[in-house]
Amino acid sequence: MTIQTPEQITETLGRILLRVRQPARYTGGEWNSIRKDWTKVRSRVALAFPDIYDLGMSNLGLAILYDTLNQRSDVLAERVFLPWIDMEAIMREEGLPLFSLETRHPVTQFDILGITIPYEQLYTNVLNLLDLSGIPLRSAERSPEHPLVVAGGSGMTNPEPMWPFLDAVFLGEGEEAVHEIVDVHTQWREEGRPGGRIELLRRLAQIRGMYIPSFYESRYHEDGTLLNTTPKPEFADVVPKVVHKRIVPVLPPPVTDFIVPYIDTIHNRAAIEIQRGCTRGCRFCHAGYAFRPVRERPLHEVLAAVERVIERTGFEEVSFLSLSSSDYAYIDQLVDEVTKRYADKRLSIGLPSLRIESFSVELMEKLVKGRRRSGFTFAPEAATDRLRDVINKPIPTDLMIQTAHEVYSRGWTTIKMYFMIGHPTQTMEDVEAIADLARRVLEVGRTYVGRKAKVRVGVSILVPKPHTAFQWAAMEDASVLNQQLDFLKRRLRVPGIHFTWSKPRESLMEAFLSRGDRRLAAVIERAWKLGAKFDAWGDQFNWDAWRQAFDEAGLDMDWYARRQRQVDEVLPWDHLSLGVDKGFLIQEWLLSQEGAVIDDCREHCFSCGILTVFKQERRLAQQEQGGDGGWGCPAFGRDVSRQPVSRHQIPLFYDPEMSPEKVHLGQFDHPVVQRRKVMEAHEKKSRGKSAQSS
Repeated sequence: MTIQTPEQITETLGRILLRVRQPARYTGGEWNSIRKDWTKVRSRVALAFPDIYDLGMSNLGLAILYDTLNQRSDVLAERVFLPWIDMEAIMREEGLPLFSLETRHPVTQFDILGITIPYEQLYTNVLNLLDLSGIPLRSAERSPEHPLVVAGGSGMTNPEPMWPFLDAVFLGEGEEAVHEIVDVHTQWREEGRPGGRIELLRRLAQIRGMYIPSFYESRYHEDGTLLNTTPKPEFADVVPKVVHKRIVPVLPPPVTDFIVPYIDTIHNRAAIEIQRGCTRGCRFCHAGYAFRPVRERPLHEVLAAVERVIERTGFEEVSFLSLSSSDYAYIDQLVDEVTKRYADKRLSIGLPSLRIESFSVELMEKLVKGRRRSGFTFAPEAATDRLRDVINKPIPTDLMIQTAHEVYSRGWTTIKMYFMIGHPTQTMEDVEAIADLARRVLEVGRTYVGRKAKVRVGVSILVPKPHTAFQWAAMEDASVLNQQLDFLKRRLRVPGIHFTWSKPRESLMEAFLSRGDRRLAAVIERAWKLGAKFDAWGDQFNWDAWRQAFDEAGLDMDWYARRQRQVDEVLPWDHLSLGVDKGFLIQEWLLSQEGAVIDDCREHCFSCGILTVFKQERRLAQQEQGGDGGWGCPAFGRDVSRQPVSRHQIPLFYDPEMSPEKVHLGQFDHPVVQRRKVMEAHEKKSRGKSAQSS
């Protein structure tokens, strides 16, 4: 029997849910979930997260789209998550299709299937989601009656490996564009679906940020490198040569009426985004480039959101989200006001992504006053001053030790430290410094809290990401990574230190998917057919499936992951722009080779390209909010002292035929770019004085 109606699905669930773990993953009906009458709306959208409920319910992007779409009376949006392995087996056995939580309609009955993909390890899960839904895997095989399959999220800034499985990809921030997508689809459908899916895709291509993969084609050189990806001749008048991401000029009001799960989720709390983007410019950080420009939410809006969240959800924890919370202009006032207003309610406040400095310790001290102190987090990413200059995260080692003193002296017992191995120019001395620094921090802790002192060290492996300054870098060889990890395991086998690390094979998979081209689509599909799914879950990772899929396709993992690119090589994502100019990224890649740092973007604009691409959006933000419009970019104008720094003012002696190791950067005599040495002073004030004097 083919199960197709909500009533049939409900009856089947009644028989099977007691046979699976966490049956509440599949029931819906939670507080603040929205259930609408299907007969009274014009468009129906399934919002899918291609992993289990426990993870998907913590995704803020999904919550934002759910909230904004359901504010419309003519649209309904419902949630879809993947079942865990036990439930999937029963669903396939029973002929039960993937369904929405709100009304239990099969996914195939929705008009649009919007899939949020925050990271590449979800690619095989997307295929599993389509298969369980009864939707053909490949876009070319779908009829006009099938749902439109649109994907977005951070894992889609290079969607080329997934190109044949997706009808459309949205690049950027979707709060406004999602309504345009729904309106275009609704009009096409109500007109009788003229021209079939091709006509629908032609119309969608007119929306800024929309990328239609099937309208483009890739060509390759004989050596396997990419020649170009360009519009097909029949679509050249419809789609741009370069698709630019979409941003919202002013952050809309935050979600407050969060759905309250019946079960514990990975982040069982309310999340309020206080700021989007980051101005620090860490060269490895995909989010730092992808979410430019910085936009801040006004203080009064954040405080109003906290009040509404408490009233509407009952959550006892609120997390203020930002890539760099300390940089939020009103962070001190926010913490003071929240602690004053909710002192008697015992509200727990989370501030992730704080900088390593005394100010951060003082903020956390205010938030936990009178409560149990948990861990304090450092994320230096490298353990030597030299290597932190390479990645443009110049945090002095002495400052970390000083901050450790301040943390432990206030009664905290645990410091968490996050590092990476595999950075460009990294040596074994840099790896040894990780162990040395962790042990020094533990010694500091023991002087204040004795054996209660704990240091948790997490080491991940650098995966060079698209659209970053390290997109040309080679991922470190497996033998070197294993040698470094083995060393750290020995050196960190110390009472009081807890060490966790990434696995090289899983990082390799992330690397070849991150920087892959269209030829990897066959590999992904074959790996899925061989049993690869839930690749982000260590106990489910199927290395043999991926290795066999590559062998059958005649492709090489290391060629995609461990081959250093020349800066003049065409990259699979070059026809997709996040607003950051490729010339700026080349400059940053070359500066990294010399250990040169550039200052925070709030202090100086380095002409990364954002303000050129989004000049109209900035004007709109200034008109709406006044002043700088909440943007972190420095103001422009003849009467403004902080003028943009042209890339041409920074001397780069660059020959495209040279490898980056042979490129030499001239004397760094520009006032905001300095060539750094390990023993130079790192304090920001000292750097500023040195810059002014030069």
